[in-house]
Amino acid sequence: MHIFVNDQKIELSEGATGKELAEKMNLNAPNQSLGMELNGKSMDLRTPLTEGDKVHLWSFEESEGKEIFWHTSAHVLAQAILRLFPNAKPTIGPPIENGFYYDFADLEISEHDFEKIEKEIEKIIKENYKPERSEFKNKQEALKAFSSNKYKVELINGFDEGTISAYKQGEFIDLCRGPHLPNLGKIKAFKVLKTSGAYWKGDQNNEMLTRIYGISFPDRKSLKEYLQMVEEAKKRDHKVLGPKLDLFSFKEEAPGMPFIHHHGMLVWNKLIDYLRSCLLEANYIEIKTPTMMTKELWEKSGHWSHYRENMYTSQIEERDFAIKPMNCPGGMLYYKSNTHSYREFPLRVAEIGHVHRYEPSGALNGLFRVRSFHQDDAHVFMRGDMIRDEILSILRLADKIYMTFGLSYKLELSTRPEKSMGTDEDWEIATNGLKSALDDSGHSYKINEGDGAFYGPKIDIHIRDAIGRFWQCGTIQLDLSLPEKFELEYVDADGEHKRPVMIHRALFGSIERFFGILIEHFSGKFPFWLSPYQVTILPVADRHCEYAYEVKEQIQKEGFICTVDDANESISKKVRNAQLLKTNYILTVGDKELENKTIALRTRDNVVHGEMATLEFLNRIKEEYANKELMSPFSMSTSST
Repeated sequence: MHIFVNDQKIELSEGATGKELAEKMNLNAPNQSLGMELNGKSMDLRTPLTEGDKVHLWSFEESEGKEIFWHTSAHVLAQAILRLFPNAKPTIGPPIENGFYYDFADLEISEHDFEKIEKEIEKIIKENYKPERSEFKNKQEALKAFSSNKYKVELINGFDEGTISAYKQGEFIDLCRGPHLPNLGKIKAFKVLKTSGAYWKGDQNNEMLTRIYGISFPDRKSLKEYLQMVEEAKKRDHKVLGPKLDLFSFKEEAPGMPFIHHHGMLVWNKLIDYLRSCLLEANYIEIKTPTMMTKELWEKSGHWSHYRENMYTSQIEERDFAIKPMNCPGGMLYYKSNTHSYREFPLRVAEIGHVHRYEPSGALNGLFRVRSFHQDDAHVFMRGDMIRDEILSILRLADKIYMTFGLSYKLELSTRPEKSMGTDEDWEIATNGLKSALDDSGHSYKINEGDGAFYGPKIDIHIRDAIGRFWQCGTIQLDLSLPEKFELEYVDADGEHKRPVMIHRALFGSIERFFGILIEHFSGKFPFWLSPYQVTILPVADRHCEYAYEVKEQIQKEGFICTVDDANESISKKVRNAQLLKTNYILTVGDKELENKTIALRTRDNVVHGEMATLEFLNRIKEEYANKELMSPFSMSTSST
């Protein structure tokens, strides 16, 4: 029989499995052939193939491969726990962005137990079980098999009609839809990371379980690199650096709603100014819509029925209102303020809107997950034949913005899900428009079949920071729903009233979150144009203070942020204080500098560049600022420390 692997025709014997296909293609390394996509569905390699099947073998480099690898590893963790703590009851153990976790009832452990858990895991991996899938005839059979575990029973009772399956490795069996690795021997490195408490099903009204986090890899080098990255991430943690640099804080009186401090606002305003300059150049107009609007609006948009539990509501004069969790409905009302012609298209309407969403307290995470934040939204209205060109325009804008911060990125296209609105023709036009633009953009991209929003396909942009972590920030979404719900129209060239196509797009995403990402990306050492601590002048003695303030005035006249540290402390202490604030340039003035009307320059990496004319220093930082350079022009200079 013949099957197709990435359009390559492969001949196999009748009844051959995915495993035999992997062997024929010599894809047997630990990071290869972890599972397969068979005619669009993820399956185990044990699955038999048939004539004409289309197959893709997942590797560890792909997110689907990692998911299979880490889900199997979660089962290994659960098997080890049950061997060591037989009274523990396993509940759920999903793969997550980096690794996996498993929640257990009736289990108490601490970090002191990690070593023996890892030894047991190592033993299980050496036993090299081949996970076996079994399917239950019906729900009753599944309930009987897991009758001793009330958590599994609750899960089974909550399942819709359909196949219920389990996976077995050695003595361990677990309720699971799969797929799993062909054998445990592919796991070459395993680390138990931490333990914490977690409510069953995330509901604080349920009992507290013990959650164990872990990670695994197909080679030891990857584990070592990951652990090094985790240590580096701890040093860059924005929740630590933010308060240290006096950028932001959180208060009990406003949980999940950040207070941006003066130095944080210096960065914030530079981000907004830069964004607005990009929008102006790309022919956007900017609007501002109300923060609170009536229940009727949110009913019309669909938020009241689908998103109300995440919205802050109020009643005024016997009318229900909601604080906006999204800017879109206000943008629709703005569009309806006037009659529109096709000649206005594409109409690019931006809004840096302040939104509020109720997030459970356990989900809050510094600036990364908050209840009050700003979105750099835009709603672009156009005709259907403009989709490709407008997507290309947005991708160029995204590239310009992310490159300014030294952020590389990857793109993903998500297509029509099973439950969606709109006609087949609408979806085909929309999806082809996005795909055509991506093809023409020159960027590689991944297709996530069926992962689009119910109202349209979308492109997600994942930025990569300085230590290799990816963050989903930008999104470009075609919306077939809101123009219909709000009955948006334009007058076309033929005089007919027609429905516009609309794109939602955000590039920073949440500005608070993007701020947090930048803190960690730069490790608090912002480039000069963005820095809240650009220049600090250190007078050696009191007699040098007057000159220090003269230099400060010169620098401030050019629009730069400059302070004088005239505290009665040693120069070394002042230098240290400036370095702790990640100050870009530290200028020392003493007798020599006073006499020559110069400055002595030191950069924040503690490189001393020595005496320099103030005008020369100013000219170089003016150029650095204007070009938004990521690296200091002084960093290439050679001098002693």
